[in-house]
Amino acid sequence: MSAPPVAGTGVRRSWIEAAGLAGRSRAVRALTAAVVGVAVLVAVGGVLLPVPRPADRPLSVMAGVGLAALLVAAGQLARLRFRLGRGVVSVSWGEAAFIIGFVVVPPGWLPLATLAGAVLAWAVLSWLDEHHNIAEVAHLAASLSLGAAGAATVARLVGGDAPVLSMRTQVALVAGALTYLLITFGLAALTLTLHRDAATGQIFARIPYAKIPMVVGNVLVGLGAVFTLVRGPVWLLAFVPGLWLLQRTYRFHLRAEEERRMWEAFAAATSSLPGGSESQVAAAGLRGALDVFGARRVEIDVRTPDGEHRYTEDGPGLDNLLAGLPGPAITRSMAVAGEVVGELTVWLAEPTLPAPRDEAAISAYGDALAAALHDAAANVQVAELREQATYNFIHDQLTGVLNRASLLADGDRMLRGLDRDQHVALLLLDVNGFREVNGTLGHRCGDEVLGLIAERLGELSRDSELVARVGDDEFALLIPAIATLTDSATPLRETPSPLPLAIRRARELGEHIGQPMEIAGVRLAVEIAVGVVVARAGQVELAEMVRRASLALDQAKQQEVAVATYDTSQDVLTTDELALLAELQDALATDDQIVLHLQPAVDLITAAPSGVEALVRWRHPRRGQLSPNDFIRTVEHTELLTPFTHRVLDLALSAAASWNNAGVDLPVSVNVSARSLLDPAFPGQVADALRRHRTPASRLVLEITESVAVSEQAIVDDVLAALRDAGVQLSLDDFGTGYSSLAIVTRAPVDEIKIDRSFVDDMIDSPAAEAVVRGAVELGARLGVRVVAEGVETTEQRAALIALGCPAAQGYHFCRPMPSDRIVQALTQLAEAAPNNIRPLRADDAS
Repeated sequence: MSAPPVAGTGVRRSWIEAAGLAGRSRAVRALTAAVVGVAVLVAVGGVLLPVPRPADRPLSVMAGVGLAALLVAAGQLARLRFRLGRGVVSVSWGEAAFIIGFVVVPPGWLPLATLAGAVLAWAVLSWLDEHHNIAEVAHLAASLSLGAAGAATVARLVGGDAPVLSMRTQVALVAGALTYLLITFGLAALTLTLHRDAATGQIFARIPYAKIPMVVGNVLVGLGAVFTLVRGPVWLLAFVPGLWLLQRTYRFHLRAEEERRMWEAFAAATSSLPGGSESQVAAAGLRGALDVFGARRVEIDVRTPDGEHRYTEDGPGLDNLLAGLPGPAITRSMAVAGEVVGELTVWLAEPTLPAPRDEAAISAYGDALAAALHDAAANVQVAELREQATYNFIHDQLTGVLNRASLLADGDRMLRGLDRDQHVALLLLDVNGFREVNGTLGHRCGDEVLGLIAERLGELSRDSELVARVGDDEFALLIPAIATLTDSATPLRETPSPLPLAIRRARELGEHIGQPMEIAGVRLAVEIAVGVVVARAGQVELAEMVRRASLALDQAKQQEVAVATYDTSQDVLTTDELALLAELQDALATDDQIVLHLQPAVDLITAAPSGVEALVRWRHPRRGQLSPNDFIRTVEHTELLTPFTHRVLDLALSAAASWNNAGVDLPVSVNVSARSLLDPAFPGQVADALRRHRTPASRLVLEITESVAVSEQAIVDDVLAALRDAGVQLSLDDFGTGYSSLAIVTRAPVDEIKIDRSFVDDMIDSPAAEAVVRGAVELGARLGVRVVAEGVETTEQRAALIALGCPAAQGYHFCRPMPSDRIVQALTQLAEAAPNNIRPLRADDAS
């Protein structure tokens, strides 16, 4: 029976480790066995080979063999070493030992003498280095023995039996030395290549560069020693100082070359350190250290705020777990500006430089590596900050959902990617009474409420939907695919509406978000108002959808309902109105945009003109002519009121001057804003306008509304009193539509009452409207003020007003509003057409 596999494997491993073959590849093992086997055969065969020894050789066979072995051993002990990749190459005095040995030993005995001397020398070196590797010693000794055998063969063939000092023998010795070099170089290169200690190109470039100078010296020393040995052996003592100087020269040459190589590799390794992550820098640092120092192993310990990281890499071709880590280990701390980054540990294969130089080089490499690791850490921090900034740029920092800008950008991209007819919905949610939450529990608790709302909103959102926080307590949900809902009442020819499903989603969100939550130990529930808008993807941008949803949300809050939808009637704030303020400023800066249309008030019986009302118009360069309803609200709520009133007064007084110059003596009426009557400077503004146009104050009638007239603010009474004291007439406009009370005319004495057109329109069919008109006429008659009915458009209305005793009227039935350049002609025609026996009422007749 065969032995168990495990036991057999254990015996085999023990033998391999004992022989020093652990960690070596199968090819290297085969090469070692072949070289040792051939060397032993050649050595034994050379001794047995009957090759005659020339008679002029200076020593006996045994003395020569002993001397040759000693010379080989001495040459190997005086070896010089240099790094080649991860391996170490030795340069010795082998060629000189061969030349002398060929002279003193029969050629067949030279391989055995070389083998014995090499084994002796390397055994001593292994003992001194405490590195007992039988296979390595045997391989090296066998390689030198084969080199000596080949060299002896070539020298014998070239020199034959020629005398020692003959030229033929000298040439043979040189040829043999070169053969020795080629064989040993070839075996060393093959071993290094199989062991993967260095690249092939590097091997064939560096070994000859290092060995050729020493080979030349070896040949010269060997030839000189042979000559001295034959002619006068005592002169061999003179070789000692020369050999010492040559040894020092060779050592300096190899060290200079090694330093040059190392610093070139150092520069290449440090320049190639990447600026990426820590692991990338560490990996490059390990590879660089292996290449620069020819190390067996390199370890990098990196210290970071989150702990230590260790990176390790072994040199190629050697299993360090089996072969151990021979050679010194140098550890250096890596620091940047006093801050320790980590440690660098390098296991050298074998020192070829003085220890301080190796340590200095490793320290310098550690500094470069520390800087690269520090930069990598900084790059990581910058990347994290950039990533955080990018995240913060598109997300709301409090809730983690998208912010408003990201919703608009991502939403528009989403809409562009949908079919143009695809219905999309936007739900805009707002927390009712959120200010009370902040005021009662504090802003930190308010932030927690917002975080929970965002979380609950995210729970109900689907993969393709976008959730965003668009305001303090406002959230938005964009639904890119809202289905349509059809019921039996929907005609087949009509497209079903997706709005019911959007409303259903809104109600679901409100119910889910409104569930009780516990904040700071307080159980509370919030109410949600939702504005809903549905549109087709190709017909609207998301910003417009947000605007429409905001209008719907405002409606929901005003009506105190949970959900409201957008419709066009809510769209009171158009883009034109947003641009209105700037356009009004431009209009006031020109002379032809703000204009007046003038409409006469006439005697109801004779139709003779009794006054003129100035109606302001805006000739808008883009929108055409606008009535006061289109822009007066903007004027009254901005700082444009004063310059606007100034312009209207100037235009009205200028028009009045034109008809007064034509002989028509009538006052002009101008509507006054409620804000103007709250301005103490307004009477002065009016007086200044009258003075500039040289117009009597009695020819200006300022129309005020009934609600302003009964205002409780004392400033209004002061302004009205100042106007009356200046002689300006006052007209109570839209009488009957406000606070109808006899106190009106007692608190604010007026010169004219204008009956609102709504009562004139209804007086034919409405007894109540007729009663209001009759009461106004009678009130005016008793107080002695003018009464003017507005909006008279038919003959029946005129007749009814005459029957009620109303003296004057204004409306399309008599004359439409017209530009100021036509008003003089119209007033003249009305005056000429009136019966001569009827005198028209004038403004200054009534007071």
